Parts: sequence; structure tokens; C-alpha cells
Amino acid sequence: MSSTWYGLAARILAVILPVILLCLPLPSQQSDYIFRAQTDLVLVNVTVRDKDGNFVRNLKPEDFRVLEDNKPQKIVSFDIESTDVVAPQEVAQTRPLAEETAKPAGAASLASAAHEFKDRRLIVLFFDLSAMEPDEIDRAITSAVQYVDRQMAPADLVAIVSLANSLAVNQDFTTDHELLKRELLAFNTGSGQGFEEGSTGSTEGTPDTAQPFTVDDTEYNIFNTDRRLEALRSVAERLAYVQQKKSLIYFSSGMDRTGIENQSELRAATNAAVRANLALYTMDMRGLQALVPGGEAQNASLRGVSPYSGQSTITALNSNFTTQETLVTLASDTGGRAFLDSNDFSKVFKSVQDDSSTYYMLGYRSTNPARDGRYRRITVKLNLPGLKIDYRRGYYAPADYQHSTKEDKERQLEAELASDLPSTDLPVYLGAAYFRLDGNRFSVPISVVVPGSQIPFTRSSDRDKATLDVMGMVSDKDRRPMGTIRSTVKLAVDTSDNVKKKNVQYDTVLTLTSGRYHLKIVVRENQTGRMGSFETDLEIPDFRSQPLKMSSIVLASQLRAGKKSSEPNPLLRDGQEIIPNVTHVFSAAQHLLLYYEVYDPGRSNAQEPAESGAGKNGIHLLTNVAFFRGKAKVFESSLVELTELSARDRKAGIFQLDLPLSQLKPGFYTCQVNVIDDAAGRFLFPRLALLIRPEDNLRSAR
Repeated sequence: MSSTWYGLAARILAVILPVILLCLPLPSQQSDYIFRAQTDLVLVNVTVRDKDGNFVRNLKPEDFRVLEDNKPQKIVSFDIESTDVVAPQEVAQTRPLAEETAKPAGAASLASAAHEFKDRRLIVLFFDLSAMEPDEIDRAITSAVQYVDRQMAPADLVAIVSLANSLAVNQDFTTDHELLKRELLAFNTGSGQGFEEGSTGSTEGTPDTAQPFTVDDTEYNIFNTDRRLEALRSVAERLAYVQQKKSLIYFSSGMDRTGIENQSELRAATNAAVRANLALYTMDMRGLQALVPGGEAQNASLRGVSPYSGQSTITALNSNFTTQETLVTLASDTGGRAFLDSNDFSKVFKSVQDDSSTYYMLGYRSTNPARDGRYRRITVKLNLPGLKIDYRRGYYAPADYQHSTKEDKERQLEAELASDLPSTDLPVYLGAAYFRLDGNRFSVPISVVVPGSQIPFTRSSDRDKATLDVMGMVSDKDRRPMGTIRSTVKLAVDTSDNVKKKNVQYDTVLTLTSGRYHLKIVVRENQTGRMGSFETDLEIPDFRSQPLKMSSIVLASQLRAGKKSSEPNPLLRDGQEIIPNVTHVFSAAQHLLLYYEVYDPGRSNAQEPAESGAGKNGIHLLTNVAFFRGKAKVFESSLVELTELSARDRKAGIFQLDLPLSQLKPGFYTCQVNVIDDAAGRFLFPRLALLIRPEDNLRSAR
């Protein structure tokens, strides 16, 4: 790596711009399904087997030694859970789990739950309808019904949860076979909202269906993936008051992790499951797939040369692996298993029953009183030789905010920034873009959004006040810190009700060179100390290897008066600053603003530029925007031409389009931006997903 690169990368500057309030609501949070239990008791499930693999019974508390961070702990509770003792005639009534978790988990309710579920195998069937195709939903339902009919044991208490437009508890824990089958068969297989994940903006290797381009749902996947992880975390927290081991079978068609995503959500979901003693068993309902180089018989033939070079097969394999990687992570990190590439869907139920049949449950109260949120390692040892034990290896301690000093609070932010498992109690969303300044330097606008409804306000004189601490770090591919962000955002408004119906957006700008980076932002509201994190991999392209050099596309609906800063900000032009819309959610009454740049356009060699459409410098750039609903084009804007460089110092042609959304019906759209460099004979067709809501829906949120 050259010294020039280091010199440029080291000069990362963060320019703090004013905080704004946005009128668009973020995706709704499933707050009804959040449950938190405060208890000092740490539970550890331990399985003990002999050399032949048989479970060892009749052990006593004195046969075990428990250590936390190598310090001995006193075992205060000891029990053995065995589902073999449940007689077939014992039938548990439906358990109103929603009512139970709506109450604080006091000592009495915890004891009642422990007695209620003793020697029971607790299984949650989680159907992710938001991403499965109808045939995949049908396979999931069929396999679940066959389990209820053929494999369900007397000790099995089964609950059904689904995620479509919202998270729903379809059936609480019960052993009633007919009740479970009725709920399973009530699922509508036509409710599948699946999509082809991993598609790109290139026509190479895509089916030739006489449609001009393929749909790319990458931007939609960003929020959809985080939404599914949040749902899993909510279910885990909802079951935290039940001490026994729980198993969740997650039916899906994979979970892609692409684009600007919150990687913290994945770790938060796995940690919530670990703390709740919940093992995740993930199922890929696509089953065993045959990836044919030329495409399957029911699909059209592929464009380009990739079917003959083998690139289409490699792309399909990579896409399939990407969607399965998160399923494997969720299962392995929570003590479950992932079932992939198999058409025998009954194996998952047998695995759940075997893993949770018999185990010891040890409980201790940690001798470490610190509430610092740090990871604590658990070690369980046996005083008997020749036996094999299995148990969870650690947990994250709770954190206390109210009793922290100013220095402690600052250290807390720093620890959160450095933590491998940051908090996600405060919802945080992030958007990033890149625009070339000169040579290999780029301006990278960063937008951090927090829902106003999540910010508590205090009344001071005649104003409602609140503060947010923002801390961030950008590091290179070797995790070396390249720059930091630190700011305290102060909010003072006449009435906090107005803010609670909007979003608070914090903007800053980084100056980076091309390369791969890791960006992490931590936000804390200073009333209760809740924190949220967003971290993502950020790649700034090397334009030297790209035929058509194009910036990111920024979607917006609002402008504001901007002030010049010491650092360049491409979104600030002619005294007006474009405010990026991070969520890509718009009202039908709004205008859609699109901003993007094209660099180093080709120049025509024609002797008479006017005949070729180029300007006197030979530049001829064309662009317009098309909107798709599924595969059908429903609207296309008029063509915009550019024959002169808009920013000569940056060798950039700038496009800023303004489109009214009133002519489009509410719903999800794929916005395709068509960019053609006519002089050079090059083109790009990037796509972004957006949601248009009815005017009345957003008017009430202003």
C-alpha cells in the first residue's frame, strides 16, 4: 500500500452538520413483543454423557464446579429436566404466553413458570412468511403438520409464531394436536412475499424475458433482513422468563446480508437467544437445489456469455451461499443446528427432540457486581473423570447507566464502540453515499437516523429538552482506526409531541480514499442511557477500473438552507442542501429528488458535434428514471440531456431530478435510474427500492 494512500486516508475529517427533523416515519417497531427480565440468576444447561454417548443420571450439585472468568461460583439452584417422565395421557392446556410476559417477572411468576414447564420440551415454530415463496411456505407447513401427526411427543409443548407484515403469535404453547394443525393449515400459501435475493444491476447472466432489465431488491433486503433479526430477538426476549431450555425452528428461504446493513442486529439476536436459553434451528425451505449453468427449464435463457464461461454457475453458488451463511451463524452461535440443502425436512424435529430430552440446569449468582455489559466466560467442570460435558460458554453482563459518572459514561460509549456485541435497544438507521472530489479522494456523506418516538424528553422552563451522544469510528480492512466521530446533539423544542411523530437525523461528512472500510456508529439517549449501534462494511470504488464512473444515488424529499463548511459537501449546492432519505419511504404528496454524478464522460470525435447530440466539448450524457411494480413498468420520466460538465473542477456531470409522486399509486416500487454516456457508448442501470405511502398516512405523522 503506497504512502500516498496512507496520507490521504489519514486525513479523514468529520464535519458536523445541523440536526434535522424528518417527517417520514421509520418502519414500525414491534414494541409489543419486547420483554425484559431483570434477575441476577445465571442459568447454565449442562449435558453429561459417558464414553458411549449415553446420558449420565443421578449426579449431584457437588459433582459440578462452575467458574466465571476463572473465579469459582456457588451453585444455588440445581435441577434435572427429563422429558421421558411425561406420560402420554398428560395433556397441557394452552398457555397464554402473551398474558404472562406482559407482567414483570417477579420471584413468584418465575417460580410458577419453572413449575409449569418442568420436564417439558418447549418448541417454537417460527414461519418467516416475509421472504418465502408460496411453494416454500407449503413445504414448511406440510413438514410441520407431519411432525404434529407422526413425531410430536407427549412432552412437547409447541407454539406457532409468524412474521409477515407484522410479528404474530398464532398459537401459544400447547400439546393439542388438532389446535396446532388448525393454525398451521390456516396459513395462506399465497401470502408469500419472496423475492430473488442477490440480483444486481447488470443484465449479464440474467433471464432474457423481453423485459428490459431485472429487478434488484437489494435496498429492500437491508431493512427486511434487520426486521427478521429484530423479530427473532423479540421472541427470545419474550421467552426469557422461562428458565428451561427452549428451541425455535426457523422456517425461511435464506437470509441475505448485502448492502448497508446493521451487522449489530445479528449479534444482538444471537445474544438475546443465548441469554434466554433459546437454541435456534434454521431451515432452508428451498431444499436441495440443482444449479443448472444455462438456467432451469421454467426460466428464460440467460443473456451474455456467462452460461458458457461458467460465471453464471459461480454467481448462483455464491448467491446461495450468501443467503445460507446467516442461517448457519444463528444456529451455531445459539447451540442449535442449520439444516440446508436437504429435502428431508423431518430431521430438524428429531434433532430438537434429541438435544432437549434430558439435561441438568445449574443456577448461580455472579460474584462480579459490575454492570459493565462485558462478556463473561463460563466454565463448568466435573469432579468425575471420563465423562463429556456440553454447556454454553458465556454471557454478556447487564449495564447500568443511572449510577455512572461523566467519565464512566464516556468510557461506556468507548466500550460500546469497541464491543463485539453492541446494544440495539435504541433503533438506529444509517445511510451512506460517495462522491468523487479529485483523483482518488471521495466525499462520503453519512446520515444517522433515530425515531423521535424513541427519545425521552424532560421539561425545562418552557422547552422540552433531550440530548443524544453520537460516537463513531471508521477503520480500514485491517481494522486500523482511520478517524473518529464524536458529537452531542441537543434538542430543544416547544413540544416533544411534534418530535415524537418525526425522525431525528444527524449528518456528517467523511473524506476517504477508495478502498474497503468498516464503519460503526453508537448513539445514546441521555435520559435513560439506552444505546443503539449501527455498523457496516463500506466500500469506496476505484474508478480507474470502471468504464462508466458514477457516484451513489441519493434519494430525498426535502431541502434546507445550507451553510458552507471547511470541507466539501456535494449535497450542498447553490445554498440548498439535499437531505438524504435513509428509509426510502415517501408520501404520495411529496416530490422525489434524485441526485447523482457522472465523472470523466466520454467525448465525441464527430466533426459536427451538433449532429451527434453532443455539446461543443463532445459530451453527451442522457438519463431518466423508470418505476417498476414487479416486472411491469408503470412510469418513466422524460429524458434529461447534459452536454457540459456541471463541476469542471471535479470533472463531473451532475443530475438533480425532481419527480412528483402523486401520479404513482401507493406501494413498493423499484426505481431504475438509466444513465447513458452516448459519446463513449457506455451505460449503467442501477436500481433502488422505495415505498410510497398514502398521503393521509403520513399527514397524521407530521
